[in-house]
Amino acid sequence: MSARTDPYSSFRFTVNLQFDSVIVAGFSEVSGLEVTMEPETVEEGGLNTRTRKLPKRYDHPNLVLKRGLTDDQHLFQWLNDARHGQIERKSGEVVLLDACGRQSMGWAFKEAYPVKWSGPSLRADQGSVAIESLELAHRGLSKMEGLPSENQPSR
Repeated sequence: MSARTDPYSSFRFTVNLQFDSVIVAGFSEVSGLEVTMEPETVEEGGLNTRTRKLPKRYDHPNLVLKRGLTDDQHLFQWLNDARHGQIERKSGEVVLLDACGRQSMGWAFKEAYPVKWSGPSLRADQGSVAIESLELAHRGLSKMEGLPSENQPSR
């Protein structure tokens, strides 16, 4: 009998992005974990019944990180430095946790830099958390290797 493999919950994750030995974490949402390729359609002369689709290059959309607004200024300062020509690329990772809080799988992003910051929507008639958003351009996304899986005993 094979082991049961339940899908992971999307609300258990960490984002590791380091600023001067400080890991900025506590993000409430991550989007943009994508790799896409749009094939090139080629029409061949004399073959009118179909076209061929050939692979082109892969693209990695921007990552969007959202978190509750705090006094921590690392993200905004990183964006501000980039606005003034001091672009500092940072690599990081998004790690999905299993039901017991162990790292189960993850995605590493390379040489990211901020391209957009959005402040919170402020409304006096609601008591929700003020959310800031940071969009990062990066040079690729890869699946992290070596993380323990649910089928392996934790160390």
